[in-house]
Amino acid sequence: MTEGVQRRGAETGKRYDVFHTDCPARNVVDHVTSRWGIWVLISLRRNDLRFYELRESIQGISEKMLAQTLRALVQDGLVRREVEPTTPPQVTYGLTEFGRELGEPLTELFDRITRRLPPYSAG
Repeated sequence: MTEGVQRRGAETGKRYDVFHTDCPARNVVDHVTSRWGIWVLISLRRNDLRFYELRESIQGISEKMLAQTLRALVQDGLVRREVEPTTPPQVTYGLTEFGRELGEPLTELFDRITRRLPPYSAG
């Protein structure tokens, strides 16, 4: 998002029109609701995790897709990335306040879905 667009929206009090293709908020919505974005936000809802922990918690995601998804969510301000200057560097990811705010209804949605499904039996 560009600073000018944010400033104009805040000054005039106009809401973003996510149905318009040029709306800057549309990218954030696309990233949150992407195949992997939702899983990253849900995985980070309780604890900060390192890259490999995230990869292990989200079965089926490739390293490339996880890296791309994290990059987009960090850029959107939903996820924070902390690098510890060690060799090799240790990178930890966690939710920002904005990310936690968006993650709450997603967690509630998942809880509602899993409560309504029949009991799960592995095998």
